[in-house]
Amino acid sequence: MFFADRNQAADRLAGALARYKGQHPLILAIPRGAVPMGQRLARALGGELDVVLVRKLRAPFNPEFAIGSVDESGWTYIADYAQSAGGTSAYLQQEKQAQLETIKQRRQQYTPLRPPIDPAGRTVIMVDDGLATGATMISALHALRAQKPARLVCAVPVAPPDTLERIRPYADEVVCLFSPTDFRAVGQFYADFPQVDDAEVMAILGQA
Repeated sequence: MFFADRNQAADRLAGALARYKGQHPLILAIPRGAVPMGQRLARALGGELDVVLVRKLRAPFNPEFAIGSVDESGWTYIADYAQSAGGTSAYLQQEKQAQLETIKQRRQQYTPLRPPIDPAGRTVIMVDDGLATGATMISALHALRAQKPARLVCAVPVAPPDTLERIRPYADEVVCLFSPTDFRAVGQFYADFPQVDDAEVMAILGQA
């Protein structure tokens, strides 16, 4: 299964999540790429849109490779392979502080006039445009679980099977449209996969 772009992926996810239409779900997106998808899902399901701010902890010699993640509260997930990828304790502490500073800056940019929407007691659908290691999704789901949603759903267009198994304990339900065994990167499953910048995220959240 391939997707023309994030819009098509969001539309297909909306179909898979149609049972939540009319329940006013809270759609939470991981910036930046998932935010346009979250907007589309929120409209399709009659829900509300916000963001969850989490950041991956980057491998020291491969910044695209996640060896862990950190959420807005400072809770940290460390992958079991982090040390073999060069993630010493000292390095991870330094990387965590750098990513927390980025989270702080993004919160000031994205929602300067209001606090995050409270997920307590609500059906929450956590969306991303795809999962590779699943590290950032794990931190996002952990952060949300602590806020006591009524139901916590992870929804993604594509992810490898081992990643889905890694994140299942953190959600009540995992919805994934395609789970290939020959997964290399999220972008390989999209014909058009442009970068989403901060200006677009802020515009979407402003409309929401």
